[in-house]
Amino acid sequence: MKSILLLLVLVFNLNMQAQSLQGSWKLTAENDKAVTGKEVIRIYADSYFTEAAKDPDSNEFLWARGGEFHMKEDQVRIDFDTRQEKPSAELIAHKIEFEEENSFSIEQDETIQKWTRVSGNKNELSENWVITGRERNGEMNQMKPGDRRTIKMLGGDRFQWVAFNSATGEFFGTGGGTYIAKDGKYVENIEFFSRDASRVGASLDFNYKVENGNWIHSGKSSKGDPIKEIWSPYTEAYSRN
Repeated sequence: MKSILLLLVLVFNLNMQAQSLQGSWKLTAENDKAVTGKEVIRIYADSYFTEAAKDPDSNEFLWARGGEFHMKEDQVRIDFDTRQEKPSAELIAHKIEFEEENSFSIEQDETIQKWTRVSGNKNELSENWVITGRERNGEMNQMKPGDRRTIKMLGGDRFQWVAFNSATGEFFGTGGGTYIAKDGKYVENIEFFSRDASRVGASLDFNYKVENGNWIHSGKSSKGDPIKEIWSPYTEAYSRN
């Protein structure tokens, strides 16, 4: 009897893990037709999602969107969408149906999309972060979270940073790709960049540590300038605000 109960618990836990949205996903079909001419990647972490699309041949940036996701209520609130002048502040129906172990479908704008998991890998940086400190002239300047925000989503071996204003829907820029975080070394491999496609293919190396729940990040920017930043968990930063 105990063995049967343990087996049922194991099966239940595996099913819950399989149906977790945490990680990275790729848009593979729309209305049962394979997606071509664009590469669309989503990252889900901590009740938030970001999405970015590019032309896989030219690396031209196509769009980005993201916002709060409430799985139990099957709703999202879009914070930014480069295809809209100003995203609605209202909650939008966003029902996800898991089809297989590593795929789900969603009806969006009269289109049924199929998303396939890229990776569910996790590490100590797998989270939604918002920048709360940046060093200038040797002094760390604190940045109070507000409507104007820069976030960085890390999950499923993918990263995406986005700068936007949540109150106005104004979009300032985004970039992303794959990353590795191990033994205090953080490496970003850029696969898209909204401001300059020539940056695609570059790799940036940084040192990092997690201290008191914050991610302390130092190295050189894509322009070669030295940087040191503090990133805080998004949900915690705004709950304190």
